[in-house]
Amino acid sequence: LSFSLMTMPLAALLAGSAGARTLVPEKSTLAEAHAKLGNPTDIRFDKSGGELWEYARGPMGTETYLIRAAGDGRVTAVTQLLTEAQFNKIVPGKMTKADVRDLLGRPSDEAFLYNGTSWTWRVDLKPPTGHFVVHFDAQDVVLDKIILFDLMNGGNNDHGGGRGGGGK
Repeated sequence: LSFSLMTMPLAALLAGSAGARTLVPEKSTLAEAHAKLGNPTDIRFDKSGGELWEYARGPMGTETYLIRAAGDGRVTAVTQLLTEAQFNKIVPGKMTKADVRDLLGRPSDEAFLYNGTSWTWRVDLKPPTGHFVVHFDAQDVVLDKIILFDLMNGGNNDHGGGRGGGGK
């Protein structure tokens, strides 16, 4: 009995990520997304009025899916936000917290530092897992970004534990 109760959250998490990948743009609907994934972790709207449903699988999960839908509820795109390609779009000195939030979804963790804020997302970089960290200044502008590998989980790299992102 305790074994099945312990595996239920894992099964729900795996079903959620698989469910997002089974949605077909231009054919699936938000109703189908809700049936497969449950309630989104956030709902917002883009500038053209399209609905954006975010499914963050944190704080320990490594996926955040964004489902974009037209006004009629038809899914137009399903995007995994926590990828190196997305991380590379972040420009220190130019982007704000709002820009990063739109690009990556909600962070897994937030830390308040003496000179600003730090947001972290848990990521799967195949093979290692790790953390993508964005540091903001007191005006909420990106100062820098870095990927930190979980060395305890097989993270093996030549970057001394992280892959830098550059400052201003």
